[in-house]
Amino acid sequence: MTSENERSEVDFKFGNEEVASAHSKLHEVIDELTGKTTNVERRLSGRDKVPQPKIQKVPQVLRDEQKNFQKYYHPKWISIGPIHHGNPKFRVAEQRFKFLFAAEFVKNSGHQSQEHLYKKVMENIKVLKLCFDDEVLKEYYRKDGKDDEALGWMLFLDGCFTLQFIYSTVNGESMRHFEIKNDQVAFVFHDFFLLENQIPYLVLSLLMENSEKEFSKNLEGSIKQFLSLNVLTPEKYGKPTMVPPKDYMPVHLLDFLRLALLQTCNKSSNSCIYTYLLACLPKQLRAKLTSLDNNNPKTSMSKSSDEENPAREKPTRKKPAEEKQQTFRSVMDLKAAGINLKRSKSSSLKDIKFSSRLFSAELELPPITVDDSMAPKFLNLIAFEMCPDNTKTEYEVSSYISFLDSLIDYPNDVKELRSSHVLHNLLGCDKEVAQLFNEMGRFLVPNPEAYEEVISQIEKHYHNKCLTWIAQVLNEHFSTPWTIVTFVAAFLALGMSFIQTYYTIYPRGE
Repeated sequence: MTSENERSEVDFKFGNEEVASAHSKLHEVIDELTGKTTNVERRLSGRDKVPQPKIQKVPQVLRDEQKNFQKYYHPKWISIGPIHHGNPKFRVAEQRFKFLFAAEFVKNSGHQSQEHLYKKVMENIKVLKLCFDDEVLKEYYRKDGKDDEALGWMLFLDGCFTLQFIYSTVNGESMRHFEIKNDQVAFVFHDFFLLENQIPYLVLSLLMENSEKEFSKNLEGSIKQFLSLNVLTPEKYGKPTMVPPKDYMPVHLLDFLRLALLQTCNKSSNSCIYTYLLACLPKQLRAKLTSLDNNNPKTSMSKSSDEENPAREKPTRKKPAEEKQQTFRSVMDLKAAGINLKRSKSSSLKDIKFSSRLFSAELELPPITVDDSMAPKFLNLIAFEMCPDNTKTEYEVSSYISFLDSLIDYPNDVKELRSSHVLHNLLGCDKEVAQLFNEMGRFLVPNPEAYEEVISQIEKHYHNKCLTWIAQVLNEHFSTPWTIVTFVAAFLALGMSFIQTYYTIYPRGE
């Protein structure tokens, strides 16, 4: 006979499905913490063991706080991945253009039909399912396995479309062949970098690895070039060359774009060539040159992360009692204090430097283009950083936008950034740009250590009364060449008058 306690335990475990599910979930989490493993095929939560963040929807906190930016999270013309799949809005693109590009990709890959490539995707379908959040794939978990085929086909088709579109765009192939218009091409560019419009980069990798060798090599180069084109550096300064870390597997294209925006490699400074040549040198000479670089006093305040450079020591964190409250000023306030703006040589968002001179200082910022694509890209990158399971991020993009927001209060701040060739405005008036940055940075929580040293140096210079007073005098009375010429002329005239007066009082003969 079952005791009362035993009956209550049975009721707790089996009487309520929701409670039983939660009970099972808690056991699984405890098993993970204690090192126990279970069958990945049997339990969906096994996907939590994947170290990379999963493909998921935009965090609800962003949708609630930034309601004016809702449109930037939704695709305009085509869906990629399962979140917006099947939306009637994208039916034309789904049923026509995807098949045209996919057929071209299969032909270029060296295969007579799609079976071989599709088979490779299906062989890895269980791993690919681990790349998605449970909520995203809740409709793809039927026991008969048919939903695996549907998901595999969608990933295969979207992967072929993505790769062929990028290849055709970068290599200048006419879009008339695919019957696609220029405005639709622009929409696809927009849709490729939305958080909710992604497929695992592993799909693209599988398709490239199983294509003809030469075509696969060209595809890899096309992706790097495509990402470089989407880095928001003004064209006149040259686009950076994409050099991903060795053996790096991004989560998706949006994650790859983030890497392109943060990497310090720059085309104009030939640092990519330097890195390649450095790798070819003997170890002793390479170590010597590297040590010389590390001793360079003018270094970026935000270099590579600790994962990329484990040997780099972290700066000693100040104690709370030693920390001062830092109130960052706008561009015009900094200029009044003798802090001038300068364009960085690198396009990396982390390349922000501060250097102080005798009576003035310079704040170097990476050049950026503000156009219609800037807000969607940055907002989706911020959403990616804010995903609950994205534990590797250091909130670099969020910190950068917050930094610019602290610099920009009024249209005159934007004007000064334009005059310093830091900001290239293709959006509209300066007031519109200032409002955009103020709205984007309103609810962001940046990494307090991102630009800690830069901000500290700015505060130190700003609060130096002597330097501030000299800077104000120079700014007010010597801000233009004509004021300088007038001052020199007045000084010479005063000198000549003094000399004339002297010789009048004390003639030469005497």
